[in-house]
Amino acid sequence: MNILIRPEVGTDHDAIEAVTVAAFLEAPHTDHNEQQIIRDLRVAGALSLSLVAEREGQVVGHLCFSPVTITDGSQGWFGLGPIAVSPALHGKGVGSRLMAAGLAALEANGAAGCVVLGDPGFYGRFGFLADERLVLPGIPPEYFMARRFRDEQARGEVSYHAAFHQG
Repeated sequence: MNILIRPEVGTDHDAIEAVTVAAFLEAPHTDHNEQQIIRDLRVAGALSLSLVAEREGQVVGHLCFSPVTITDGSQGWFGLGPIAVSPALHGKGVGSRLMAAGLAALEANGAAGCVVLGDPGFYGRFGFLADERLVLPGIPPEYFMARRFRDEQARGEVSYHAAFHQG
């Protein structure tokens, strides 16, 4: 399958929203506000990296990263998500390609590490592990994972951008 992974551009916003709504429509454990989170992050200037997967000129997937804070003051950490792929393409490797490209870009840009809240079976394939040194309050530790690029010292409670807590 011919998929192009590239940075989002302004004309992608509506397509990103449509893909995100469709991807999370039947998903468990969601408030169905992922598209609003992306909008709010964009408005706040907090989309540190936002990539789309394009197939035949159509956006079929999206992945973004935004800064997180850690109570010990560690810098250069990012939260992954939301990530969305058109339901018709689930299981076809689009999400994996987005993940690989996004993590490689994040690391190349000097990120200290990345955290994610989600399915250990999926995210574990990309080097994410439950890390007792990093905690997201109220979340079972096996579902909150980290991938350390260059910071082995960071420890504490992690906070996502305010966009994740609105609505």
